[in-house]
Amino acid sequence: MQLKIMPKKKRLSAGRVPLILFLCQMISALEVPLDPKLLEDLVQPPTITQQSPKDYIIDPRENIVIQCEAKGKPPPSFSWTRNGTHFDIDKDPLVTMKPGSGTLIINIMSEGKAETYEGVYQCTARNERGAAISNNIVIRPSRSPLWTKEKLEPMILRNGQPLVLPCRPPIGLPPPIIFWMDNSFQRLPQSERVSQGLNGDLYFSNVLPEDTREDYICYARFNHTQTIQQKQPISVKVISAKSSRERPPTFLTPEGNASNKEELRGNVLSLECIAEGLPTPIIYWIKEDGILPINRTFYRNFKKTLQIIHVSEADSGNYQCIAKNALGAIHHTISVTVKAAPYWIMAPQNLVLSPGEDGTLICRANGNPKPRISWLTNGVPVEIAPDDPSRKIDGDTIIFSNVQERSSAVYQCNASNEYGYLLANAFVNVLAEPPRILTSANTLYQVIANRPALLDCAFFGSPLPTIEWFKGAKGSALHEDIYVLHENGTLEIPVAQKDSTGTYTCVARNKLGMAKNDVHLEIKDPTRIIKQPEYAIVQRGSTVSFECKVKHDQTLVPTVMWLKDNGELPSDERFTVDKEQLVVADVSDDDGGTYTCVANTTLDSVSASAVLSVVAPTPTPAPIYDVPNPPFDLELTNQLDKSVQLSWTPGNDNNSPITKFIIEYEDTMHQAGLWHYQAEVSGTQTTAQLKLSPYVNYSFRVMAVNGIGRSLPSQASEQYLTKAAEPDTNPTAVEGLGSEPDNLVITWKPLNGFESNGPGLQYKVSWRQKDGDDEWTSVFVANVSKYIVSGTPTFVPYLIKVQALNDAGFAPEPAVVMGHSGEDLPMVAPGNVRVNVVNSTLAEVHWDPVPLKSIRGHLQGYRIYYWKAQNSSKRNRRHIEKKILTFQGSKTHGMLPGLEPFSHYTLNVRVVNGKGEGPASPDKVFNTPEGVPSAPSSLKIVNPTLDSLTLEWDPPSHPNGILTEYTLKYQPINSTHELGPLVDLKIPANKTRWTLKNLNVSTRYKFYFYAQTSAGSGSQITEEAVTTVDEAMASRQVDIATQGWFIGLMCAVALLILILLIVCFIRRNKGGKYPVKEKEDAHADPEIQPMKEDDGTFGEYSDAEDHKPLKKGSRTPSDRTVKKEDSDDSLVDYGEGVNGQFNEDGSFIGQYSGKKEKEPAEGNESSEAPSPVNAMNSFV
Repeated sequence: MQLKIMPKKKRLSAGRVPLILFLCQMISALEVPLDPKLLEDLVQPPTITQQSPKDYIIDPRENIVIQCEAKGKPPPSFSWTRNGTHFDIDKDPLVTMKPGSGTLIINIMSEGKAETYEGVYQCTARNERGAAISNNIVIRPSRSPLWTKEKLEPMILRNGQPLVLPCRPPIGLPPPIIFWMDNSFQRLPQSERVSQGLNGDLYFSNVLPEDTREDYICYARFNHTQTIQQKQPISVKVISAKSSRERPPTFLTPEGNASNKEELRGNVLSLECIAEGLPTPIIYWIKEDGILPINRTFYRNFKKTLQIIHVSEADSGNYQCIAKNALGAIHHTISVTVKAAPYWIMAPQNLVLSPGEDGTLICRANGNPKPRISWLTNGVPVEIAPDDPSRKIDGDTIIFSNVQERSSAVYQCNASNEYGYLLANAFVNVLAEPPRILTSANTLYQVIANRPALLDCAFFGSPLPTIEWFKGAKGSALHEDIYVLHENGTLEIPVAQKDSTGTYTCVARNKLGMAKNDVHLEIKDPTRIIKQPEYAIVQRGSTVSFECKVKHDQTLVPTVMWLKDNGELPSDERFTVDKEQLVVADVSDDDGGTYTCVANTTLDSVSASAVLSVVAPTPTPAPIYDVPNPPFDLELTNQLDKSVQLSWTPGNDNNSPITKFIIEYEDTMHQAGLWHYQAEVSGTQTTAQLKLSPYVNYSFRVMAVNGIGRSLPSQASEQYLTKAAEPDTNPTAVEGLGSEPDNLVITWKPLNGFESNGPGLQYKVSWRQKDGDDEWTSVFVANVSKYIVSGTPTFVPYLIKVQALNDAGFAPEPAVVMGHSGEDLPMVAPGNVRVNVVNSTLAEVHWDPVPLKSIRGHLQGYRIYYWKAQNSSKRNRRHIEKKILTFQGSKTHGMLPGLEPFSHYTLNVRVVNGKGEGPASPDKVFNTPEGVPSAPSSLKIVNPTLDSLTLEWDPPSHPNGILTEYTLKYQPINSTHELGPLVDLKIPANKTRWTLKNLNVSTRYKFYFYAQTSAGSGSQITEEAVTTVDEAMASRQVDIATQGWFIGLMCAVALLILILLIVCFIRRNKGGKYPVKEKEDAHADPEIQPMKEDDGTFGEYSDAEDHKPLKKGSRTPSDRTVKKEDSDDSLVDYGEGVNGQFNEDGSFIGQYSGKKEKEPAEGNESSEAPSPVNAMNSFV
């Protein structure tokens, strides 16, 4: 099976037939590989490889060396021009040329002066294929002149006045470096008050007495000659004043309110503002109508100098410096213009062509002002060079067609403007060479399974050869699915498997010949750690071991290495490593950390880590486990357009290892104060490479996570503003819906500030009819998410797309979505409406769909209006209540449930779209058949007699047809609630009353009653009733209370009780005085003895006082009862079986009177038997 190389990287699927991939001949130049053997044989025009700088300042004390090195085949010869004319080095004994080189050496150390050789030099390297030239090299000797003699008068000032000490160094080449020192060669201290300007002068915003000194000396250092010149010392004396008058700022430099500054692209822009005032002013910088570039802006000299590195045309504009103190502020505007010497957009590249081929040399440069492009051939302006029919010049491009070997030459492109020039050599080398394969024969490639395999086939030939790949014997079939072929001839197997092992052959062919080469591929098993070290917590002084068991390919020899905290293990005999484990004896606190096992082979490497935590061996207070402390010391490095590296220092883990770090970012430009998730890394990392989006002013913060939870956020990092770029995405949720019949409303979800990728976010809204031939119509809008297209036809499909753009360019081509212009009401009603009555409560309706064009909108469905017009049996009009059923989509039939039986219905059908309903179809009438009736509305049983019951009822509220009869079923119920035999009776439908006769006397009956139509029996209603008692039996059952014997017995009992009560009263009153006092004295209970009101002594109860209540001073128990053990002399001792009771005022009642109050004492009924009086009262 064979493979041919394609000119671009391409994936190709392999089948059972041979797979051929071709590397097509390219219009662009053939690259000549830098292979020494190849270069020895190929003819090649000269190429300048090394030359001195354009502006070459030399040290006049050393020999002058002007470099010019070149390569070519055959080796080139060299010549020089000086100031535009031939420089004959043979005539000057001081000038020699290095052998095999064009480098000039001018010996001025023995004799001669450097000034003699000032001038513009240019080197030419030439062979039979053409001539290459160097840049114009301007030779100038460095100069370090002395300061001119001058007499400097002492400066005397009052405290607080401004001062400028001039330096005015001599003009040297290159310009000197200026600094101020004293006689002891100590640098003078500088501050916001005292500082050195860009011109070398020393500025004092205000002087102080400590500024008095006599040795202010300005020094000029000329680096090229390593010499330092000094100005004569300046004396300054500051006179102290009692109080210095404060004043607002004024500028010492620059002068006035505005100035201009011009700088070249790529240089450092330095702007300076130095102000005087009292107190010392502070300097601030802003850019009008813009912001200062964050990563390229630096402040020097206590913010008095603003520097922007790598300036570009975008940095042009007005910059304002503001000087401010407590008394006021002033500003100065510097208008900056950035010009540009020429710089390459596309420098011409060497062309290697075969005879008859075509090619181009392109030379594109930019600058401000725009540079002029001119071409030279072999160092001669192309306008006066020999004519070449294969060459055509078109501005910055030379087009070659049908080249021949005589077309070989070296072309020079010169791009120049007033600020400089660029010169580039590019040769056209026409070669006819058979293919050569430069990869070593029988190279062995060893690859780990499931990884990519790259098999090289470096080649060269002119014309460009075609590359073919074979596996094994030619013609054998490959079964792999995918191969990737590269322009340089390399064959890539993206996922190499065991069966990829074998010999591969690369064949290169062109019309001049063929070459081939075999390489061999072996697939090895990956190295794996099958037993990883595990996290361990050990006590100080104990031993711990970590296992690391490795499985590897048998043909590879692994080496296992242990690391501690990503460094080497401590050189300590306590650490021992054997084949599969690391043992640490006598563990100390310093041994805690992360231990990593690394297994390496010549082809791969794997690692696994575990953390060792060392704890105290003796019981100590339980450690405090908490979330980690926040990370700190956030730093941004490797700041690129779309990535940056963030590093930090972890905080204390608070006895729970940190498992991961969470990184968040804030976009201070678009969403200040809102933090978003950016990334997370493992707890062992302290750096992260972060992917960034364009035009975002990033700040980052980091949080640590352990087993307890998440730490507080770190302090925010410094801000980093990424460059603007075109949007990556387009708006989403693009829709096109009409709000009116003649418009199209296009809506979308706009990009947020983060997604805009740059300033000037807009949207290109485009639309056209889907089925028409119209071109796209587009508008550009900003700050909206909706656009209304007016004047559209009704409900027409449109193709819509919305593309984002900003000042940097357009987003990728957006997806096309389909929408519709506005809907209108449907025009046509459904036809051929048919009704099929399924049963008495259900009907099925069918209709024909309406034409789609008449819908004029999105079909939502069909809607059926139906209503019951009149009752079929009574034929009387009722209130019409219309019901609605909607059927979604394009259904053409539906069921009407819940109809009333035996009813007259009318219906119509309408089509529905997003706008509303269309016209109704003609009304369709249908009737429902009879159904079973509902239960009778009521059932009552009236006029019960000994053997009959009369039933009255109301007809069913919903007869659901014509009633044919009623059915009455009944059965007796005996005293044990058992049911007797069931009797079934039919009653005409026109009856509402029925009497049942010949029933049992005084018997309960249960009735079941329901109506019937032709459709069947309805629901039943039940009731129960009892027949009356027989009068003869009632006359025999006389109430006992009316019998004479019973009345006489009751009277005798009453009389007996009365006599008993009288006897008791007589016996109680027979003895006169009742010696209560003696009884009470015997008991000696003061709590129940009455007291005389006058002297508090105990008194007696006489019969004269028997019917009087006790004196209010008498004392009774708190529960208002007389306890038996405390009052044995109570009425119980005198034949009355009742305890004494008290009135509401606490007086004792009924003790001697023989009477009993009707109301008992409050809640204190006696537990003794009730008195006869009470018994009588209750009886009567």
